[in-house]
Amino acid sequence: MQPAVKPTIRVQREDFDAGEETRRLTEGDGSIGAVVAFTGLCRDDGGTLAALELEHYPGMAEAEMTRIADLAIERFALLGLTAIHRHGKIAAGENIVLVVAAARHRQAAFDGANFVMDYLKTSAPFWKKEHGKDGTAGEWIAAKATDDAAKDKWR
Repeated sequence: MQPAVKPTIRVQREDFDAGEETRRLTEGDGSIGAVVAFTGLCRDDGGTLAALELEHYPGMAEAEMTRIADLAIERFALLGLTAIHRHGKIAAGENIVLVVAAARHRQAAFDGANFVMDYLKTSAPFWKKEHGKDGTAGEWIAAKATDDAAKDKWR
């Protein structure tokens, strides 16, 4: 069954403005009592990382993000949800991913945002490669057991 709330899902090369996305999600909806926004950034890994290169499977990434968002909306009775994931070469300190969950109450908003991130990390077809400040390109980053464990807690 499709939830009544339609999530906003985007995979894009360009940066996003978390504040603007939150405003768009909540504007004119007086029933929202809580908003949780998570922004994932490219960290510099102790000063050694210049950038991450992110690739995705076009079409499938958006479809999987929508599937995950629909599950979160239904499970946590979310009133709105935005999920944006960037691709391309992203410099240290820049935004990678945004999840904004809106609900009547704070716990549902927190849980909805956590659920989406835990599933995005393990289920959506995105791949990351590190680029060092010394000019070297590392290997594609393998999935982590800790990410799988985080997702498994929702079962």
